[in-house]
Amino acid sequence: MEYASMNQAQLQTEYELVAKKFEDLKGKNLKLDMSRGKPGKEQLDLVSDMLTVLAKPEDCVQDGLDVRNYGELTGLPSAKKLFAEILGCQPEECFIGGNASLNLMYDTISKAYTHGLLHSEKPWAKLDTVKFLCPSPGYDRHFKVSQSFGMELITIDMTETGPDMDAVEAAVKDPAVKGMWCVPKYSNPDGIIYSPETIDRIARLKPAAPDFLLMWDNAYCIHEFEGDYLPFPDMLSICREAGNPDMVFEFASTSKVTFPGAGVSVMASSVENIKYMTGLIGIQTISADKINQLRHVRYLKDKAHTLELMKKHAAVLAPKFRTVLDALDKEIAPLGIASWKRPKGGYFVSLNTADGLAKRTLALCKEAGVVMTSAGATYPYGKDPRDRNIRIAPSLPPVAELETAIDVFCVCLRLAALEKLMGK
Repeated sequence: MEYASMNQAQLQTEYELVAKKFEDLKGKNLKLDMSRGKPGKEQLDLVSDMLTVLAKPEDCVQDGLDVRNYGELTGLPSAKKLFAEILGCQPEECFIGGNASLNLMYDTISKAYTHGLLHSEKPWAKLDTVKFLCPSPGYDRHFKVSQSFGMELITIDMTETGPDMDAVEAAVKDPAVKGMWCVPKYSNPDGIIYSPETIDRIARLKPAAPDFLLMWDNAYCIHEFEGDYLPFPDMLSICREAGNPDMVFEFASTSKVTFPGAGVSVMASSVENIKYMTGLIGIQTISADKINQLRHVRYLKDKAHTLELMKKHAAVLAPKFRTVLDALDKEIAPLGIASWKRPKGGYFVSLNTADGLAKRTLALCKEAGVVMTSAGATYPYGKDPRDRNIRIAPSLPPVAELETAIDVFCVCLRLAALEKLMGK
């Protein structure tokens, strides 16, 4: 029975039952973490044999280069080839970085501020106002990068097919709007795949700013956990064909393929952009860790072999997502107090409570020993205008712990909903 249909006596009975469950859970002194999309130990163990692929000095020679030495700022040719095959672009369009694509994203924004981009009239730091479009709910770290540089963040609502393109097309008429964040496949946190029409409209944008920067974070491009691998388009080619060859910077990494703390990242863009950025980055560093690049090349081999590895990750992740979704279906769906996405890839379940319940629900979770992503984190400035979106990250805990954690979450959501309905 939906809570909204209950009379006061029924609500009071339900409240007493749920409050008792909550107190019982608090008494267990739990310490469970669902705050971020970290791979679990089983996934890390799955790829740990990668640590032994370079066992002898002679193993460290690749492409005629000794990877233990200086050089190759843009990355090993074989690493560029591997990432280009995965992304569908060309090796010369790739710049290979360190363990985190976020570093490359931050660096791109930073260079825009200090030096300007290829088509900038002046560095962004010399402009009175810089605005950035933030499809929401979205990735909190994207928004914090923009916010850290003093940008004005503009919320763009997400739809079932990607960002609201009518709003985007209207917004880019303002020359102060300098870019947009995008996670085009299995978006964080909704798990939405941008439709072909949305991708085409993005590529054909006519921004007033000549240096409009499309930050195309393809973080989950090969991260299915249910069903077959879904191919995705090469955004570099699409933008080039649409007359915007230098607009897009695409990013990806092996953070959830091999080791999050010791992976390899890639920035892909037009040859002209890569040349320009390489000139700037070459002043701050000589190269990323080429030993690690080679380790990944030897271990992952090619796209087909990498996709086979991703099936093994999927076998670990799928039961965890089913645990979360089954619990929500059983405990929350009949009550009419929340709705949620049913992703087939990525790392999150995005849940929308009834308005005004997210902060209270997560405060109760924390009180009961379950840490989750902060309420509001999926919106610019950490402010969810309807206080409803909650990002659930099932990947880290073992299934047994996850069952307990999602049970706590369901109890806390029910208690928060009852409190509001009863005016407590």
